[in-house]
Amino acid sequence: MSNPTALAFGYPDNKVAETDHWLVLVRPKQPTFGSLVLVYKDRAEAFSDLSPAAFSDLKLAIDGIERLLRQVVAYEKINYLMLMMVDRDVHFHVIPRYSGERVHAGRAFVDAGWPAAPALGATVDLDAAAAADLAALLAKTWSAA
Repeated sequence: MSNPTALAFGYPDNKVAETDHWLVLVRPKQPTFGSLVLVYKDRAEAFSDLSPAAFSDLKLAIDGIERLLRQVVAYEKINYLMLMMVDRDVHFHVIPRYSGERVHAGRAFVDAGWPAAPALGATVDLDAAAAADLAALLAKTWSAA
């Protein structure tokens, strides 16, 4: 994998799932529990550069993400943010949104921005091992669905 954005978000250790054109990765800085990054596998810096096949495959990836996060996080809303300022390859930050908190591995994850825009600066920062553990848990749930 030569996609620097995927590598920046911990690929392959943080991989939850993949489709023909997309990688689903755990986002190490978690503004909410279950935050992911959906990364286009090829090199592209503009959304319009994606092939029709990649757009079609995006539906499969999003269906899987929403099924997974509905089951694991019980989100109330979900935000897909395409920022691409630092990591330039096409990718989305997937932020499940909820009131209250979610607890995982002894840590509380509060949606500090609820019910407005996500508070991307208020995160639970997972170290490499914790991010990989969460990715493994989510990958098992993805496969079982």
